[in-house]
Amino acid sequence: MASRIHVAVGVLIDSKGCVLLTRRLKGTHLAGYWEFPGGKVEVGESVQTALARELEEELGTRIGETVPLMTVSHDYPEKQVLLDVHQVKDWKGEPHGAEGQPLAWVDAGSLDEFQVPEANAEIMLRVKALLA
Repeated sequence: MASRIHVAVGVLIDSKGCVLLTRRLKGTHLAGYWEFPGGKVEVGESVQTALARELEEELGTRIGETVPLMTVSHDYPEKQVLLDVHQVKDWKGEPHGAEGQPLAWVDAGSLDEFQVPEANAEIMLRVKALLA
């Protein structure tokens, strides 16, 4: 099997206590599922640099301070991922679907209504605790 894919993931929580989820586009792995924004860490790139690049590409935002939240290692039948999850404490610019993807700001009570990839399940639990 191919090597584990290292992914930088950002958890953005707004001033109302809602967390940002994005929907995977048609034609992508797990299309239609909701997830926390982020993407692959390129060779020679730090997680912080990858997170900043991915969130600028996906959301049109420039991130400020981040804090490591957790790492999640998950094996899908077709690929293996290592999610390096950071809480984004502040950002500049209003997040929007810069790649055409839908976005949703979700409160803790509504998180269970969103179908997320298996690898995101542990992150959801941690985010619910943060929002509680």
